[in-house]
Amino acid sequence: MKAGPPPENLPENPPESPHRMFEVAPDLAALLIAAAFGAGFVDAIAGGGGLITLPVLMLAGASPLEALSTNKVQGAFGAATAAASYARRGHVDLRRQIGTALLTGAAGFLGALLVSFIPTDALRGALPFVLIAIAAFFALKPGLDDTDRAERIPARSFALFVAPFVGFYDGLIGPGAGAFYMIGFVLLAGYGVLRATAHTKLLNFASNIGGLAAFAAVGAPWWITGLAMGLAQVAGAWVGSHLAMKVGARLIKPLLVVTSGALAIRLLMG
Repeated sequence: MKAGPPPENLPENPPESPHRMFEVAPDLAALLIAAAFGAGFVDAIAGGGGLITLPVLMLAGASPLEALSTNKVQGAFGAATAAASYARRGHVDLRRQIGTALLTGAAGFLGALLVSFIPTDALRGALPFVLIAIAAFFALKPGLDDTDRAERIPARSFALFVAPFVGFYDGLIGPGAGAFYMIGFVLLAGYGVLRATAHTKLLNFASNIGGLAAFAAVGAPWWITGLAMGLAQVAGAWVGSHLAMKVGARLIKPLLVVTSGALAIRLLMG
């Protein structure tokens, strides 16, 4: 049964946008670039950059679908930059994680394809409270730092079930995916906070690309806008990831609490 149309639904014939070729006023173009830099910085550390970029894209005249899909274009640049920065410093082994990333990307693609067919109202209603619980976990859990701990489920099970599940959610709904990856890596895989952040960026990139492929099939993204914002994302993600590696959990934890809480409040306010 087809769900009531959420903003992200993929229409069969998406409307043409007057700004399809990045024909926006110079002040809005500058605002989009600045927002992308800030989002890249925040995303590289704790996720939640969409809180910055999505409202600005809507302000520039994007429909909800165009904003969400363009956000995935520019967000993929930031996630890739952050993942590469963490990998170069040895916080994530790209070769060992490639299978997990491919599964996650495929799940993100499937989720984006099915947004018009799966009822999501109940999940959307519960999402703010789940995010508040995640924020409380990172705020109140004693001894949560960059030290790895014993895993609670085998790595294969995490790769086959947990990561693709979050990737599917990222394609289907999106907000909070970074927080869900983080809680999975910390609570189930036993990763320290910094290592969890590094792996989250890799899987964020994978599910972003998967979801973007589905959105691109219906011509939804503003490609030139997304690519321009992507360059700013690269710069912001580079700064954010290097700061996170320098400071570690002392920076990541409070920022994750703030972004998860802010997203919960935004969702509750509609």
